[in-house]
Amino acid sequence: MAADPGSADRSAAPTDESTADVTLTFGGNATTLLRLGGFTLLTDPNFIGRGQRVYLGKGLWAKRLTDPAILPGDLPDLDAVLLSHLHGDHWDRIAYATIDEATPVVTTPAAARALSSRGFTATADLRPWQVHELTRGEERLRITSVPGEHGPGVLARVLPPVMGSVLELLRGGEVTWRGYISGDTLFRPYLAEVLQRCGPLDVVVPHLGGTKALGVTVTMDGRQGADLVELLRPSVTVPVHYDDYDRFASPLGDFVRAVAERRVPGELRTVSRGETISLRA
Repeated sequence: MAADPGSADRSAAPTDESTADVTLTFGGNATTLLRLGGFTLLTDPNFIGRGQRVYLGKGLWAKRLTDPAILPGDLPDLDAVLLSHLHGDHWDRIAYATIDEATPVVTTPAAARALSSRGFTATADLRPWQVHELTRGEERLRITSVPGEHGPGVLARVLPPVMGSVLELLRGGEVTWRGYISGDTLFRPYLAEVLQRCGPLDVVVPHLGGTKALGVTVTMDGRQGADLVELLRPSVTVPVHYDDYDRFASPLGDFVRAVAERRVPGELRTVSRGETISLRA
């Protein structure tokens, strides 16, 4: 673990032999392919194309503005799917049709129930701070559910429950890498518990975009995203979920400027759709 995140560097870091054991490939929106040691995880699978719409519930729709850079045919064998919540832009109709029903899906209790009703047989339903572990040889991947708040007030009852995730790669019983994926949450001071319960973070992957539903912001905008980075002080930050749908109101530039203005320690490592980057500091 890197104790000192060092000075900020705004360029994406390429992978090489020394950093390629922990990588992220960005598929667009919140879809990423994570290779963490010997484990391969897919997050929030969203495969529909530009111009297509997804249903968000309660009469709400969203139209995709980009094409995905990861499609079902591109996927390797998966150890698990990590699903922050069951919304059409995080698990769409193509995911239902193409992801093997025996694939482990680590998600919220509400999403696990819905997926089980559609034939998925290996769901792991985590409540806040519960842990699920994967094992491969002498390595373990520990997944800890982190609470989130997708919408304030009344919207909290309308939108589906959401979770963030702390991922820890263990070798020989020791944590060799730790990252946090926020899920579709607003910034809340209680997220400081991530550090208190889990320890210092190598990487934070915030879901941004300032998404609007019924005129209300329901995901972090640039300012809230900077609040999160300032709170958690990771070595590396890799933003996602900011320009793929017409409901996003806060582009990536808002976040980049807010982080730069605050001179938050650590590296902001942006990633293009289809690009693979190291998650090592």
